Amino acid sequence: APLLLPLFALIPSIAFSIVTPLLYILLDLLCAEALVYIADSCQSTNSRLFTSPRKDVKWDSMAIAAAYLFNPLTIATCLGRPTSVFTNCVILFAISKAIQNKPVNAMLALALASYLSLYPALLLPPLLLLCYDRHEQNAKNPDSASSPVIIWFNVCFGGVGLLLFMSYLVTGASWEFLSSTYGVQLLLPDLTPNVGLWWYFFIEMFDSFREFFLGVFWLHLGAYVGGLCIRVRKQPLFIITTMIGIFAIFKPYPSISDTSLYFALLPLYRHVFPLMRYTFFTVATLLYATLLGPAFYYLWIYAGSGNANFFYAITL
Repeated sequence: APLLLPLFALIPSIAFSIVTPLLYILLDLLCAEALVYIADSCQSTNSRLFTSPRKDVKWDSMAIAAAYLFNPLTIATCLGRPTSVFTNCVILFAISKAIQNKPVNAMLALALASYLSLYPALLLPPLLLLCYDRHEQNAKNPDSASSPVIIWFNVCFGGVGLLLFMSYLVTGASWEFLSSTYGVQLLLPDLTPNVGLWWYFFIEMFDSFREFFLGVFWLHLGAYVGGLCIRVRKQPLFIITTMIGIFAIFKPYPSISDTSLYFALLPLYRHVFPLMRYTFFTVATLLYATLLGPAFYYLWIYAGSGNANFFYAITL
């Protein structure tokens, strides 16, 4: 995002190696603080329209925040210092503000997240549902309380427009930054291998089918929003958590920071863990993929003793 460049430009070159790690540590601490607010609200077990029969089965909010901070994926993300950390922090801030019944702040935060990375815009419907539920819960007369959902939507839309206009001014009154930022995510020009699923499909695909399957892949990613909002309407926080997990798998250029964000929200559903089946198999598969992924990438790219199928099998 163009507005991030002036932010890093403010850091003196002499102190850059010191200030930058401190900035990313601060972002992780802000994420942990937002997680504490989210966990203390108990929205994962007791929302306006849903109350879990196992609502007392939960972890302490400080334990959830500590699990995020000491997650190896979070630590690796902090060491790698990607800009996606800014997006993760703003997403958690938006969720916490929605839970605190501050919908305008939540919409502005989501607008910033959508500006930084295109995919958080898909979180707008479930976040509006969460804001609406909290608005109704805190209204003095819920039956006659008017819901300013349209106003919240306009706040988010206006926030994105304002940020884009500021970027337009920063880049010398030019809209060329759109193709270099959002165009890269939408059109997938860079097929460098990553932990996602898109690159291998488009390497193997004939160019004549590229536009069609770009539409199919984006339609697939966006199709989850409507289905989840209809089927799991009573639990908007669960919809947001599920969508973040889907982003970590199906977005064009995912990274381990997306996975760390999903794992940060997953402990909120401690009451669901006893209902899980094949827990050992699931955990073992995740560990297998996490540990062997870098090894297979090295064998393919550097050692030349493997091929793309080695690494892509791990991403699958």
